[in-house]
Amino acid sequence: MEPHSHPTTLSDFILGSQDGIVNVLGILLGLLAAGTSSKLILIAALAALAAESISMGAVAYTSTLSRRSLYLSEVERERREMVEVPEEERREVREILGGWGFDGAEKEEMLRRIESKPRAMLDIMMAFELRLAPVQADQARQSALLVGGATVVGSFIPLLPVFFTSNPWAIGIGSVVLSASMLFAVGWYEARTTLGSLWTSGTRMVVIGLVAGFAGFLIGHVLGALP
Repeated sequence: MEPHSHPTTLSDFILGSQDGIVNVLGILLGLLAAGTSSKLILIAALAALAAESISMGAVAYTSTLSRRSLYLSEVERERREMVEVPEEERREVREILGGWGFDGAEKEEMLRRIESKPRAMLDIMMAFELRLAPVQADQARQSALLVGGATVVGSFIPLLPVFFTSNPWAIGIGSVVLSASMLFAVGWYEARTTLGSLWTSGTRMVVIGLVAGFAGFLIGHVLGALP
């Protein structure tokens, strides 16, 4: 049996872990290129880790609250329209049913059955007319914790070599290898829980992360060469 994952949980995990890896890798390579000591690199990266994890968690919390507010407001609007303009709502349900292949008397029978269950009709309108998914009351808190936690974990991956060596080359190569491996694993996990290609998804994650890290390296190299 293939593994399953709630789509929001998966996207939160990918968002946090990828951001943590890419952000700290870029900072670390930039500071290495500028000739910064391993101690200062560790201090700067840990400061970035703390700020980024809190920021990402807060963004996840507020954005999820906004999605919940939008969903609830649309639910209320649809409920009013079902009472105030029922024929317009019936027309919209007919269009949805027609898109599913229902026609003629069969379509009208399905409409009658759906209309007799207001909750079913509301759910159909929310999902297939407005294309909005429900957002639970505790989802904002869960999303904030998952994104923030994944950011912390991801941020530590590029930092691991700093705890074992002070050699700049060893730190840089180790960070790139560990980050690329973790990014590939995140992409692989994404593909395993969706319908994507394992290699394509993993490689895409690696390319995104290393491009960002290389950008940090170039900036550090240029600024480090300035008098």
